[in-house]
Amino acid sequence: MAEKAEVTENGGDATPSSPPSNEVAGLKIEDGGSAPGSPASGSGSFNASFKAFSKFGDPKSDGKQITLSQSDKWMKQAKVIDGKKITTTDTGIYFKKHKSMKLGIEQYKAFIEDLAKSKRVDLDEIKNKMANCGAPGHTSGTSAAGKAASTVDRLTDVTKYTGSHKQRFDETGKGKGIAGRKDLPDQSGYVQGYQNKDTYKAH
Repeated sequence: MAEKAEVTENGGDATPSSPPSNEVAGLKIEDGGSAPGSPASGSGSFNASFKAFSKFGDPKSDGKQITLSQSDKWMKQAKVIDGKKITTTDTGIYFKKHKSMKLGIEQYKAFIEDLAKSKRVDLDEIKNKMANCGAPGHTSGTSAAGKAASTVDRLTDVTKYTGSHKQRFDETGKGKGIAGRKDLPDQSGYVQGYQNKDTYKAH
């Protein structure tokens, strides 16, 4: 005799309980972390920056190899080359050790490792700076317009003029015209034809 299916209080058929599914193990953690063995998030940015700078100034480049000048541009923008700890002389020496005018991504990473080891600079710090320096040509410093304005202000500040240039302006900064550029004689006189008053020697 077949057993009758048990009926739940809400009228539905009861279903036998089953052990928890193993599908949970395959779910991704939604905390932004990556699975073990996946590359670090900074490496992707570094590779993208490598491609961008390897194309900078060379429209024919495929972004797979970088030159020394492009590398120096990248490192200067990332403030890796500071003129003190690391200079363009240092980068030139270690870049040329690879005996190639252009380096691929793996060769370039080896170049940076050699440079960091020799100059006793943290490798991860260098890579982090280079990965987060922005697109080629982007700078976070004072804009060109701001620099131009400060230059104009400096050149037009008459209080800083010296020598003959100082004589061309009055105390308010207004130009004196020809009087500031040329010594003009006093042409007033006692009678017609008598000029340069008070310039003759007395008896």
